[in-house]
Amino acid sequence: MLDFAVNVRAGAPPSWLTERLAVRLGDLGRYPSAADEHRAISAVAERHRRDTSNVALLAGGAEGFSLLAGLRPRLAALIAPSFTEPEAVLTAAGIDVHHVVLAPPFELGGATVPDAADLVVVGNPTNPTGVLHRREDILALRRPGRLLVVDEAFADAIPGEPESLAGEALPDVLVLRSLTKTWSLAGLRVGYALGAPDVVARLTARRRHWPLGTLQLEAIAAVSTPQAVAEAEAGARRLAQQRSDMVAALTGAGLDVVPGAAPFVLFEVPDAELLRKHLQSKGIAVRRCDTFVGLPGNHLRAAVRADWPVLVDAVTEVL
Repeated sequence: MLDFAVNVRAGAPPSWLTERLAVRLGDLGRYPSAADEHRAISAVAERHRRDTSNVALLAGGAEGFSLLAGLRPRLAALIAPSFTEPEAVLTAAGIDVHHVVLAPPFELGGATVPDAADLVVVGNPTNPTGVLHRREDILALRRPGRLLVVDEAFADAIPGEPESLAGEALPDVLVLRSLTKTWSLAGLRVGYALGAPDVVARLTARRRHWPLGTLQLEAIAAVSTPQAVAEAEAGARRLAQQRSDMVAALTGAGLDVVPGAAPFVLFEVPDAELLRKHLQSKGIAVRRCDTFVGLPGNHLRAAVRADWPVLVDAVTEVL
């Protein structure tokens, strides 16, 4: 099937990256070394101009959410609609969760977060809406005694990474980053967290030994170099143009598209379930959205891909 449901760039990782990982295959008989870990942490720290004590390497950005429960917050406020993993892991740990549901067009300004919330999670850009929130609106959520967690899994897919807080060394802000989307490494699980040293230490205090393998550490170091960051930026610019063209075509087909900047598009249709099934019969997969808290069920999400005209033609035909 043509997979517009998963937000991983189409195709395999670049050849230079797979070649670099292949060189390390001979090292798999040994445990990951401290030198490998230090090299990856240093690369991430340099990439964001942060101290190495601000970096925690993760087995995918989603692992950062699973570690949040170890911070033992009393009340977690989740800005919705958003990625569902935080709710799942926090609820499973017995932590009270409150959804702060944003009304369309899903902008953050004016969001009311309970004063008692000592943990707030917000995506930027947010999945599945694709909305890119302003830095000042995110920082307005800060309160004494509260940790603000910003999910920037798709930040590097936006040219210039506007509104990112990854380079801000703030004592009460934790940024989670994923490397699986931009570099087509979903099967390897790589990412990292950026935060104050005490927050990073608390976040990782109960992790097992060797939480990341040798190939994961090598991948993180490889894609954090200035050359790799420049390559990702060039890809982000191409995606932005493709997104603009895709949105224009969907709008031209009579659909309401949520304004956003992410490498995926959220749009409204008369009957989402029926359209999704028709597309499936044509060999096209899109993401259902009735599983997201606060999002009406008549929405679908589609990744931005170079072959987006195939999707738009199929949607137009079905409609």
